[in-house]
Amino acid sequence: MRRAILALVGTVAGLVILLAYKTAPGQHGARPVALSPIEPGGRTTPPTTTPPPSTTPSRKGSGPPKPTDTQAPRKVTANGPVINTQYGPVQVRVVLTGGHLTDVSAIQLPSDSPHSQQISSYARPLLRQEALAAGSAHIDIVSGATYTSTGYAQSLQAAIDSHHG
Repeated sequence: MRRAILALVGTVAGLVILLAYKTAPGQHGARPVALSPIEPGGRTTPPTTTPPPSTTPSRKGSGPPKPTDTQAPRKVTANGPVINTQYGPVQVRVVLTGGHLTDVSAIQLPSDSPHSQQISSYARPLLRQEALAAGSAHIDIVSGATYTSTGYAQSLQAAIDSHHG
């Protein structure tokens, strides 16, 4: 009986410590191992770019010259490959502005069963938030959505790599 009480107290204490643990802002505990940019059978979509505004100087007498040193940062949209997971395909689209991750959205998440749909709807905003906070594919895995999280990180990394070529 005494051992059972000690084991229970130890378990509760460990759980409290684990739940109270917080990482410093901008740091993430779990880091994925080297990600392969394209899984076998995966597809990539070439990045599309938005050209910068025209910077051709105007001719004399045709109005004020256009500024050349105040160009807006280049904005690139790229789709990552489809990563086939145990529960279904995962694919993301990224927006990089001036080389920095400024938006990410899931194009595909597992949805072949009601359970997969529930997990995907729970994980979607958390994975997006993680990616934008990290500014990269070095994101924490969402509890209960390990395969989806891993596929998301792989597709995200490949989309970023396709831009940085």
